[in-house]
This record gives sequence, C-alpha cells and structure tokens, in this order.
Amino acid sequence: MNDDPILDNMILELRRGALVLAVLSQLRSEQYGYSVMKLFSDRGLEIDQGTLYPLLRRLEGQGLLSSTWRVEGERPRRYYVLNTEGERVLNQLHAEWDTLVDIIQRLFEDDETKNMEVNHEPIN
Repeated sequence: MNDDPILDNMILELRRGALVLAVLSQLRSEQYGYSVMKLFSDRGLEIDQGTLYPLLRRLEGQGLLSSTWRVEGERPRRYYVLNTEGERVLNQLHAEWDTLVDIIQRLFEDDETKNMEVNHEPIN
C-alpha cells in the first residue's frame, strides 16, 4: 500500500464495502471461490483468499447466498449463488451505490468548478 497508515486504513475501509457489492454482483450465477478471484483479477481487482472465503461464508451466514459442494475433476468445490434474499439485497445495494457515485461525482465536479472560479481573475 502506501507509507501513510491513515490513508491505508481509509482505502481498506472503502474496499471492504465495495467488495461486498462486487462479490454479490458476480453470484447471480453459480461460482466457486477461485472462479470469483480469477474473474476479479482479469478485470484488475485483486482479492486474496484470506479476504474472499471468509466474506463468502459471512454472506452465506447472513442468509444471502446458498452453497453446494460438488466434485468436479480432482477436488471438491463449494459453489455459491445468490438466493432470493441475496438478489433483493444486491438490487438495493446497487441502487444505493449508483446514488452515492452520482452524488460524489457531482461533489467533485462542483469542487472543480469552484476552484476554476477562484483561480480565474476577470479580464479588464
């Protein structure tokens, strides 16, 4: 991360909330943990096993996911998928995310506009 522990902590907090939404968004179809990690990695979002697997178990414990064990190939894999409650929560979180992104984007745009107004003196 960075040499700034306060910034590192803030980035971790921001990522935690976003990861919940990201994981739920990919479990509309059945996935196992490694396939989720690979999908994220292919899109530039790194998540390690020590973060993903506890998150999957927590989401299942909260009643948002269903899981089944299957043996495919040489090893058993636990497949996760959103259940009805998970789909409902995902839809609400997605709507909240869209609202927050829109508001924060406007705040940055308003701030940039104010900075431009402050830095430009009228020409006489």
